[in-house]
Amino acid sequence: MAIAMASWHKPDNVAGSSAPAIMVGLFVATGGLLFGYDTGTISGILAMKAFRKQFTTGYVDPKDMILNISPAQSSQVVAILSAGTFFGALLAAPLGDKLGRRTSLIIAVAIFAFGVLLQTIAMALPTLVSGRFFAGLGVGVISVLVPLYQSEMAPKWIRGTLVCAYQLAITFGLLLAAMVNIITEGMSTANAFRIPLALQFVWAGVLLLGLMLLPETPRYLIKRNRHGAAASSLSRLRRLDITHPALIEELAEIEANHEYELSLGASSYRDVFLGTPHLGRRLLTGSGLQMLQQLSGCNFIFYYGTTFFTNIGIQSPFVIALITNVVNVVSTVPGMILVESIGRRRILMIGAAGMAVCQFVVGSVGTINPELTSTNIVLIVFVCLYIFFFAASWGPVVWVVTSEIYPLKVRAKSMSISVASNWILNFAIAYGTPYLVNSGPSYANLQAKIFFLWGFFCVVSFIFVWAMVYETSKISLEQIDELYERVDRAWHSKSFQPSWSFQEMRDEGASSSGIQLTEHDNDLARQRTGTSSSQTDSAASISEEDKIIAQLGHVDLSY
Repeated sequence: MAIAMASWHKPDNVAGSSAPAIMVGLFVATGGLLFGYDTGTISGILAMKAFRKQFTTGYVDPKDMILNISPAQSSQVVAILSAGTFFGALLAAPLGDKLGRRTSLIIAVAIFAFGVLLQTIAMALPTLVSGRFFAGLGVGVISVLVPLYQSEMAPKWIRGTLVCAYQLAITFGLLLAAMVNIITEGMSTANAFRIPLALQFVWAGVLLLGLMLLPETPRYLIKRNRHGAAASSLSRLRRLDITHPALIEELAEIEANHEYELSLGASSYRDVFLGTPHLGRRLLTGSGLQMLQQLSGCNFIFYYGTTFFTNIGIQSPFVIALITNVVNVVSTVPGMILVESIGRRRILMIGAAGMAVCQFVVGSVGTINPELTSTNIVLIVFVCLYIFFFAASWGPVVWVVTSEIYPLKVRAKSMSISVASNWILNFAIAYGTPYLVNSGPSYANLQAKIFFLWGFFCVVSFIFVWAMVYETSKISLEQIDELYERVDRAWHSKSFQPSWSFQEMRDEGASSSGIQLTEHDNDLARQRTGTSSSQTDSAASISEEDKIIAQLGHVDLSY
């Protein structure tokens, strides 16, 4: 994280300080820690002898002839979290639009903590499964609102890196879980699995306390017609005086964009699919990316990695799982650094190609010589290489793209549907994988052949990005609408340069499509301002500054 921040320098023409927004964005990203830690924890817990003894219903594992939960029960325990996250992701849109991004995140963390409580006190599978569903419900809301919160408050020059930090937090959670599992897996009592589960209260508590102190996003406050509060929030995030021309200009552009969107009509779920400009195409892009992220096979490694390595005869599978998680964390940093410099499209295409090669190698070697020690070494090396390509590209960048391609009026709705598509595939993979990999009656016994399936979808991912993903780096969230209006094909988007602003459209009174914009009774035409504006431009902005100050009343600017 420090390396990524050191590699970025605020452009000279950007006024104020970006440090508050960066700090807020990085802290909120720890919401990803909840999901990552839970995923890593359950992967190790399923292989613990103490867990198998506590929750068995009489099933004897044919591999070691020891009591265990059945593959069907294992599928249920793992997949029920994803079922909860699916419903949580759909719930995030009405919550986020009605109560605000920050308040909804606080509620989501509380729901997650209730789920953790049920898991920690569970003595049988029904209570454990119920707890995982509620934890998933909270994680689903968080998975939508954290990237949404980050993208709405971040400066455009570092927006992608901050959203990538969400994925970094997920990988760090996986690593923490692997470390805790190694420490506790040798215990013979229920503490072996209760300690890893209970530690989730710590991560949830830290996030909950921090959210109490954070501001709401300026874009949401504008959406709720709270212009004074939006100016105050933006002032905190940019560390600029409330009357600074650069802050007034950024706020005015957000307001003008929102007025333009309102001129097109009220938002509804119908607009998510059929609205303009090209909202259906954007939803297909976001949902496609989220589904293909899961179909790349990432969560096969993180959910069932320990079990898979055990089944193919690798010694110390917990240590191997720890190594893969270290690779996952370290490899996320290059993605954070490169997402702005080489762009979203290119990094996703490189990642898809690299993952496909690794998957096909693992599938081929594991199928041809499954019993050789050298085969195990090759499998471990190429699984780690696959994780590198995933963590540096599809892990973080998918969240970046889906958090920024939707306009403000449908952003929460569109993003909740996109993320829900991720979780429904997550559920299908988590539930179906034991049936595909394990041996026995009614099981496919694919073993390493499963990697051919993941490799095929990585090839599909490469083609999908080339055809559907627009390059959105280095432009504001408001300018992305113009990108979709003016650029007809995704592969032409790299050369896009914004030609107008929503302030100019509002001042002229019409959109580029000829739609008349709504004017407020007492609204004066705003002039574009900047840190290098002339005296004439500065004078023109005085009335706007006075209006904002009048709306704010007494504001404490000491932060």
